[in-house]
Amino acid sequence: MRAAVMQGLGRPLKVETVPDPTPGAGEVVVRVGRCGICGSDLHMTEDAAYGKGAGDILGHEFAGEVVALGRGAEGVALGDLVSVIPLASCGQCASCRAGEPAWCDAFGLQGGGYADYAVTRPNQCVILPKSASLADGAIIEPLAVALHGVNMSGLKTGDRILILGAGPIGLAVAFWARRAGASRIVLQDLADHQRTRALAMGATGFVVDPADPVGAAERALGGKADIVFECVGVPGLIAQAVQQVRNRGTILLLGLCTRPDTFNSFAMLSKEVRLVTSAFFTRQEYEAALDALDAGAAEPRHLVTDTISLADTPDRFEALRQRTHDCKVLIAP
Repeated sequence: MRAAVMQGLGRPLKVETVPDPTPGAGEVVVRVGRCGICGSDLHMTEDAAYGKGAGDILGHEFAGEVVALGRGAEGVALGDLVSVIPLASCGQCASCRAGEPAWCDAFGLQGGGYADYAVTRPNQCVILPKSASLADGAIIEPLAVALHGVNMSGLKTGDRILILGAGPIGLAVAFWARRAGASRIVLQDLADHQRTRALAMGATGFVVDPADPVGAAERALGGKADIVFECVGVPGLIAQAVQQVRNRGTILLLGLCTRPDTFNSFAMLSKEVRLVTSAFFTRQEYEAALDALDAGAAEPRHLVTDTISLADTPDRFEALRQRTHDCKVLIAP
């Protein structure tokens, strides 16, 4: 099969022919129909902290067709169209049974979607309803990540929400915040590229003012935010969020940052700000994201800006390192 393979940190991906996967006991093979390029994939090819290197096949936002079953694999059938939960887990422990595979002792991030085929386990497969396309199946993961963040934040009806970063996760937070009853939802970014998409996803305002980010957000919200969602992962944004959130408000971290960051804890303490981190999601949240699409929610589909071939993946992957008008690019092997 073909796959876009890592050549090492700091080097472009390369499409290579690699052996077709064979399912082991309790495993299944999925023919990849769509796979999203995630910002964390870009980070994985730049930062040794993620543990990825030459020979790895990335891609954890994918959906496709079950085409092979290993011995003892149950719960899916040949021909099923599935969205793959990329949280590898045993499927049997208390955490897995509770729908929290991220806390399974066997946890690992499932990759392999930048290829014709990928191996996974039945407990990671969610069968797509007839209303959902393979493209829908490939955007469930970022939707679930954002939903988990919103759930962790304690968002209440009427809250004023500030979202730092208008990437796919920030935009998805706007979608869920609107559905949760937030009164004002402002996205703040360094560029204006995603303004129209943000408003379509549920935002009530969009702010671009690097010279005065604190004042600009406050003017757009009509006051300090009840909750600030940090969806970028750049040092300095926690300190900025402390200025932008109200007394006894909440800062919810969704952005992945592997670099050390500093902030004035006294400034946070004096406002009794609650700092909450959010990673991954539950199976229930993953299914809720799919249910929203199945029920007719069209807004999340605004995330997808282009679909490319596997052959075009290395070049497009490199292009996405620079800020563009793209949001979520899907690969169609």
